[in-house]
Amino acid sequence: MSDSILFEVEGGIAHVTLNRPTRLNAINDEAAYRWRDLAAEIAERDDIVAVLFDASGPAFCAGGDVAEMAGFAEGGSMIETLAHAIHAGHQTFAAMPKPIVAAVQGAVAGGGLGFMLTADYIVAGEAASFASKYADIGLTPDCGVSTLLPEAIGTRRALELTLTSRRLSADEALDWGLVNEVIPDAALAKRSREVAESWAAGAAAAFGQAKRLVRAESDYATALDDEARTIGAAFDTPDAAARIAAFAARSSRRATASTSPESHENSAAQEAR
Repeated sequence: MSDSILFEVEGGIAHVTLNRPTRLNAINDEAAYRWRDLAAEIAERDDIVAVLFDASGPAFCAGGDVAEMAGFAEGGSMIETLAHAIHAGHQTFAAMPKPIVAAVQGAVAGGGLGFMLTADYIVAGEAASFASKYADIGLTPDCGVSTLLPEAIGTRRALELTLTSRRLSADEALDWGLVNEVIPDAALAKRSREVAESWAAGAAAAFGQAKRLVRAESDYATALDDEARTIGAAFDTPDAAARIAAFAARSSRRATASTSPESHENSAAQEAR
């Protein structure tokens, strides 16, 4: 069993943890394949409805493990093979109807941005920072960065981050739309867990399908057809039936209350005042 990425399931939540803290959670060949295989397992398991993604140690992810890359006898062909494995995991995580929250601390660089952006909701610690760094070692974006980064912050800002030495603070990342929240580092684990638990305790299936629809790479007509099918199927689920009935009952009570004599008297009294 690989320990480069830890994995456990509790209460419907898959907890995935990058676990190479002495290497700033840089991704090596073992972690790349582990990521791909975990994504496939999580997608297939019916007991998982949400994902909590975090990392051990002082940094979230420094991208690829350049020191190990330098020793690959196969050269660029091995890098390409590992990129395909990582990308397969990314595609699976994006397509699965299970929302993902990421807890991000410390440095996020290079391919680490792509790993972070597989999440649907990102909570960052105050000390987090974000940079590209690909050009520093003569490489180009991978791990989905060339697609996920402009989707998150727009093309111009994505180009600024990848073509310059710009490093964003946590507050700048929030302003740019790269993350959803910035909180004290000490509260990071608690807050990210709260987000995952809110999904698991709520209309989990609806949250998951909403994530899938938003993440789907479809043309407009296909997306509309998918929306129609999905909301129709959701309407017929027991969970939706119970929630809709409860909503209708509350609406009925409010309507009855608003037409009662007491309601009119209260309204008249308020107007008189």
